[in-house]
Amino acid sequence: MKRNRRRRLILGAVAVGVVSVAAFALAGRFGHVIQELTLPLRHEDIIRQQARDKGVDASLIAAVIYAESRFRDQTSRAGARGLMQITPATANEIEKQSGGTTFRLVDLSDPDINIRYGTFYLRELLDRYDGNQVAALAAYNAGPTQVEDWGGSSLTLNDISLDETRSYVIEVLDRRHDYRREYARELGY
Repeated sequence: MKRNRRRRLILGAVAVGVVSVAAFALAGRFGHVIQELTLPLRHEDIIRQQARDKGVDASLIAAVIYAESRFRDQTSRAGARGLMQITPATANEIEKQSGGTTFRLVDLSDPDINIRYGTFYLRELLDRYDGNQVAALAAYNAGPTQVEDWGGSSLTLNDISLDETRSYVIEVLDRRHDYRREYARELGY
């Protein structure tokens, strides 16, 4: 009788251990699935490379991609394309400025080209607005002409009169912190 009780206790302890390990493993996978749904990250190798090449924070690039497309290749109603939602006019201007000669509009569906062009443009806007991320992000969303009307390099969130653009800037800045915290290793921090 004692032996059977002891065996049941041992088997019970083993069963609890197995269930605990399985639950822990599922929780880890479930957590990863939730993170992928709520804060996806793809093409981190391209993001890291462009961050290094152009001197733009990798988490900022990831946050812009998140705000623009949620990491899905798509075309907007306004004709902006790809992960970073580059308009054809902006892409053609980037092509000229960067010395390229082979760009085709379909290239904006290529993550490498789209992230390269989007980061080039983001770098240009950061330079134009003396590193002011609020102004650069507002220009990325609403255009430089609008940002000049709002105050240019001295722009703050309170100066942005379009709710959509203010919300966009806030979202990108919030996601930048999330990407830095959640994907530090993947983004090279």
